[in-house]
Amino acid sequence: MITSIHVNQAIDYILQHIEDNISLEDVAEHCHFSKYYFCRLFKEQTGESLYSFIRRVRLEQSAFRLKTERERPITEISADYGYSSSNYSSAFRLHYHMPPVDFRRESYQKSMAHPFFHHENWQVGSFGECDRRITVKRMPDYHVIYERRIGSYGELSGEWNRFIGKYRMYVTEKTKFLERTYDDPAVNRAGNCLSDICMTAGPDCPLENRTVIRGGRCIVYRFQGHMKYIYAAYQTIFLVWLPESGHRLDPARSLFDLYYRVDHKTMEIEMDICVPIV
Repeated sequence: MITSIHVNQAIDYILQHIEDNISLEDVAEHCHFSKYYFCRLFKEQTGESLYSFIRRVRLEQSAFRLKTERERPITEISADYGYSSSNYSSAFRLHYHMPPVDFRRESYQKSMAHPFFHHENWQVGSFGECDRRITVKRMPDYHVIYERRIGSYGELSGEWNRFIGKYRMYVTEKTKFLERTYDDPAVNRAGNCLSDICMTAGPDCPLENRTVIRGGRCIVYRFQGHMKYIYAAYQTIFLVWLPESGHRLDPARSLFDLYYRVDHKTMEIEMDICVPIV
């Protein structure tokens, strides 16, 4: 878990400006620290250097867009992240061990091994099946207490009891529980996925680790079923529904899940997958 408010502020700043030519100095200055001190603090909290984090996020976000914006030329997507065509190909090969064109082709597979339930395969659904579960609506902003971590999304379920126990004094009958996710496990290495576990809290909450999850216009996919099928639902949205629907993701806002019911014994879940669109 990342406990430093300043490191979390830096991560937010990086994600908001990932398409800009941000430097280590820019991030440190944003957090009001010297570059050398802040680089040490960032690595202590995340296990990754600030430079490596920025570089990795640029490549992984560009890879996600190769996957979801399949009609856009690779050169245009790489330029969005400040790469020339040749530099992008070299950096991409170093990170993914394949050229961007092969990555894009492989990302269209309809079935492969599940990243969390390793004895299972996931299978992409059809546009019609997905569309029946989706509505486009305007979601509210959520003022939340949050804890951030970098790791596997498959480990999040084990974090919830600890989180709710820690903040139980702020739980009321109106409390909502959310997960904010920033990465696609099919694109990121399993241990590098960034996420926030969240619960709503009133404006008088005295804690420092509070933030706002921005709502706005979203596609809302109602999921009901076993936890192992959530991954396939997400991939169907990314690979099938979004490209065919004509909607585009809003890169300025993060995806989040809004939970209604979780049965820890059966692993059955009812929730809304909320995907911001422009």
